[in-house]
Amino acid sequence: MTGTRTITELRVVREGVDIPDIHTLEVYAAHGGYESLKRAVTSIAPDKVIDLVLESGLTGRGGADFPTGRKWRTVADSPGVPYVVCNGKESEPGAFKDKEMMEQLPHRLLEGALIAAHAVAADEVIFFIREGYPLACERVDAAIKEAEAAGIIGDLIKVHAHVHPSPEAYICGEETALIEALEGNRPMPRGKPPYPAVSGFNGRPTMVNNVETLCNIPIIVERGAEWYKGLGVPGASGTRLFSMSGHIENPGTYECELGVPLSGLIELAGGVRGGRSLKAVIPGGTSTPMLTPEHVHVAMEPNALKKVGSLLGTASVILYDDTVCMVDAAANLVQFYRDESCGKCTPCRDGTELLYQMLSRIERGEGTGADIGRIRRICDYVPVGSVCGLGVAAPVPAVSAMKHFMAEFDEHLKLGRCPVRPQFEVAGQCFPVLHPPGHD
Repeated sequence: MTGTRTITELRVVREGVDIPDIHTLEVYAAHGGYESLKRAVTSIAPDKVIDLVLESGLTGRGGADFPTGRKWRTVADSPGVPYVVCNGKESEPGAFKDKEMMEQLPHRLLEGALIAAHAVAADEVIFFIREGYPLACERVDAAIKEAEAAGIIGDLIKVHAHVHPSPEAYICGEETALIEALEGNRPMPRGKPPYPAVSGFNGRPTMVNNVETLCNIPIIVERGAEWYKGLGVPGASGTRLFSMSGHIENPGTYECELGVPLSGLIELAGGVRGGRSLKAVIPGGTSTPMLTPEHVHVAMEPNALKKVGSLLGTASVILYDDTVCMVDAAANLVQFYRDESCGKCTPCRDGTELLYQMLSRIERGEGTGADIGRIRRICDYVPVGSVCGLGVAAPVPAVSAMKHFMAEFDEHLKLGRCPVRPQFEVAGQCFPVLHPPGHD
């Protein structure tokens, strides 16, 4: 699929992930753990740590791709004592890379967060982790306790660190809704500005970074900005953790340099399940537009993906084979956003419900041509009338499915039934993702 080039993993953030008991301080320290923190605290001024992160080109790995060093600089320059918050809320469908890091390499995450606290002079580090990840909560909490007992927290760096279990709500991953939850309020997004980096948790500067982002920090301190910039492609430094799922032979987390071809990633994970044909692929999580087989050689880095009409997002790659009805798939994804809308913004709250109703009606063979126009209008309306990114993301599955698979929508309307699923259901190879009528 990738010609003569064979794609292999390059483990940088995941280095050592398979070492037995690497989640414990004893084993992590035996493999060089906390040497970067010691170096940063004893030999590098906080301002120079920020310079190092800026020079490395590291960007946020939670989906926004914002330059990490710029966020750190804003926090450090804002009045007040900052907080460092690790966003471990990961709950977008198809995303599970952060779960592995929190469970297997919690000390690498903690080390990165402590270096961040040193860089911005924070006095508290909060790990905001979804309750649905009990082992991750347990292991990060255990790592904190081990670091305290060893004097890493307290003697080497004086901060308070703790785990804050997150409610099981997707919206909590949005940084201002996250802050509302931390403050004991219903998690709903805040209007911006002010941005959290200036005024966040308890009105103080708050640096919210993704798990994967923070796990990069010890490596950057250890090996330097120039080494890190040598990975990836110009304008997109480093590696990414790719969550590979859907109709793939070997689902799981794979780490490769930014710029790896999508086809190479698919090949690395064993190809399309059962040797079937690829029908569509979501390259960066369900909030990013679908692509088709003609795009499989695209480089997995932000600029290249933008050129073909998609985004890298959370780097959560979801494959669909030829047994999938794309109307059904779009309705299923819109249903997720409908259920996870916090309800604050009317366009998002009501628009997602209407989108789901119309898409599922078309899939059942009960739609009309008028539904297509209504879907397009709602997809235009919801993003501009919503405060946060959920409203922007919610129509994406419908928009991209109609862009690439409009003929399939037309067939549903013409035939009065789904033209795709029945031919596979008989053989037991495919099952509808929509719930039966009346059970949604």
